[in-house]
Parts: sequence; C-alpha cells; structure tokens
Amino acid sequence: MERLLTMNKDQFIAEMQTDVRRLLGEVADAVNGAPDGNVISGSEMAVRDAMVELQRRVFEKAVQMRVDSTESAFSPSQGHDGQSQAEQGAAAADGAERQRAERVSPHPLARRRGRKR
Repeated sequence: MERLLTMNKDQFIAEMQTDVRRLLGEVADAVNGAPDGNVISGSEMAVRDAMVELQRRVFEKAVQMRVDSTESAFSPSQGHDGQSQAEQGAAAADGAERQRAERVSPHPLARRRGRKR
C-alpha cells in the first residue's frame, strides 16, 4: 500500500468548527433543559450521545480528508511505475494472449463433480 499524504490541518479545523459549535449548543441545551435537582442525570445521556456523534463525524472527516489529499495528488495518466494508460493496456493484452497459449489441460484422473449420467 502506498503512503498516504497528510491533510491540511488548518483546513480540517476550519471545516469542523461549525460542527463543534453546534455540539456545544446541544450540550448547553441539554444541561439547561434538565430538571432542577437532576441536572446531571437529566442531561448526561443527551450530552454523551452528542459527543459520540461528534467524535464519529470528526474522525470520519479527518480520514476522508487524508485520503482525498492523496487522491488529488495522483495523476490518472500515470500508472504506479510511470506507464501511461495506453502502455498499460497493451501490456495487459499481451499477457492475456500468453495465458490462453499456456493453458494446461486437466489431469487425466480428475473427474467432474455433479450428477452422474
């Protein structure tokens, strides 16, 4: 597997700020909406769920940005070894012809499985 390029950290932070602000608003709403005398038990699960969802989105975004940064650096006209697509196609066609010519017949004792006739 080829090495992935790194993502732009400042761009990642900038793109995630909206999600973080929304999460902080959800936390504030959950705590403010909890009944008096039960602030912790009345808001804990809502806060936990919001944090888990943010964690999932942050990690998903980070991984996707790293993959995208690598894919954007890849030139589709060049193969891994510098061959153009036309050269790769010609090499694949030659290999296909050789495979047919070198086909080995089945062993004489090998039998087909299935229904007996």
